[in-house]
Amino acid sequence: MEPSRADAIPNPAVRRLSLYLRQLEAFRQHGRITISSRQLGQSVGSTDAQVRKDLAYFGQFGHPGIGYRVEELIAQVRRILGTDRTWNVLVAGAGNLGRALLAYRGFERKGFRLVAVFDSDPAKVGRKQGALTVQPMGELVATVRRDAIDLALLTVPASAAQEVTDCLVMAGIRGILNFAPVSIVAPRTVAVASLDVAVQLEQLSFQMNFARATRTAGA
Repeated sequence: MEPSRADAIPNPAVRRLSLYLRQLEAFRQHGRITISSRQLGQSVGSTDAQVRKDLAYFGQFGHPGIGYRVEELIAQVRRILGTDRTWNVLVAGAGNLGRALLAYRGFERKGFRLVAVFDSDPAKVGRKQGALTVQPMGELVATVRRDAIDLALLTVPASAAQEVTDCLVMAGIRGILNFAPVSIVAPRTVAVASLDVAVQLEQLSFQMNFARATRTAGA
């Protein structure tokens, strides 16, 4: 896909691709061979028109009179998302969250292999975390190059997030998933996504309050 083409694709459409993939894999588990855009849309709380519009950004995948072949569409969506290959991933920060992510066994099924973990705390360096040993930040560059690591999970405290981000960028990391409750700055050549659980809870509480206020007003 050409960079200019990728820039023209709305972020919500890309996020919905992950939802489509999850549902397609569930359909496959239940033995489904084909699926319609309406059935796929309903399974993720969307419409058939939205499904067709989202997929049309990347090509034509349906078959007249059939809909979508589940196995074929799974392969196409994985190719679009880049998960038709295995990405090597490191964890920067061996605190509670970092350890929890290292313990999760679902990443590799989705094409992400955790291969290294780093921390600046001497008390944590050298300790085993599952199959991995916590490494000092000084080994970051050499490890990234040796193990061809492209992605990083950033789980350090907010006060250290930007400094560690700079180290990751210098080491050659091309994508960062930021769990620190602070915004980070990286070059445009580095993809950054942030996941702040507190913000998500605030959004959820807003929706609950709004729904309650609407019910009260209509009573």
